[in-house]
Amino acid sequence: MKIEAGMSSIGLRWSVLTLFPEMFTSLLSASLFGKAREKGLIEVDLVDYRREACGRHKVVDDAPFGGGAGMVIKVEPVARALSTLRQINPGAHIVLLTPQGRPFDQRTARRLSGLGHVVLVCGRYEGVDERIRSLVAEEISIGDYVLSGGEAAAWVVMDAVTRLVPGVVGQPESVLHESHGDLGMLEHPQYTRPRDFDGMRVPEVLFSGDHGAIAAWQRRQAILRTARRRPELLGRIELSEEERSLLEDLGLTG
Repeated sequence: MKIEAGMSSIGLRWSVLTLFPEMFTSLLSASLFGKAREKGLIEVDLVDYRREACGRHKVVDDAPFGGGAGMVIKVEPVARALSTLRQINPGAHIVLLTPQGRPFDQRTARRLSGLGHVVLVCGRYEGVDERIRSLVAEEISIGDYVLSGGEAAAWVVMDAVTRLVPGVVGQPESVLHESHGDLGMLEHPQYTRPRDFDGMRVPEVLFSGDHGAIAAWQRRQAILRTARRRPELLGRIELSEEERSLLEDLGLTG
């Protein structure tokens, strides 16, 4: 493990416990994530917990007691890897990625972005020994489906959280206005050139130069899109009386 204690300049440090660290190699070097690492805003340590397994063959899985299909990740290698991490940083926040966890959302992403050091434990095979759950701070799921392992889920969490670390996104205000951002609604429609494509024209208000009118149009469109696509989110949004009346007139209040 490469983690060093006392390095406070890093905005966020990730430690990923995985049996397949090579799955992250290209992802960590590309695009926004790669630039954030180059700038020293984040740091990533890939921990192959197979190295913590006992015996010459470093076996990390075994058949479950009581029978059942598939193999289960053993508790010892994960416990040893986590123990080493805790010795280096006792305050590390440890997350188990599992379809049984709490659903991951933007609020969770924002919370994790401020924790300093987040450890992601990637499971494999049929699941993990139940005792591993007692070694983590929380369990997170990225959706109601099952993956072959936690690596894909880890990348989803890392990408969503890292972009919220100050300095990672070049224009911080863009994070506020995107879908599921601080405004709590889906993002308004976006357009770029050409102005007319096969008869589909960009709304004239966007060329008006009237920033107030544009902002009002964007908010209205965001509210309408949220009401039509994700009405359950409306309860989180502070709406004016005029906006409520608009939704009622359109029959979008549920």
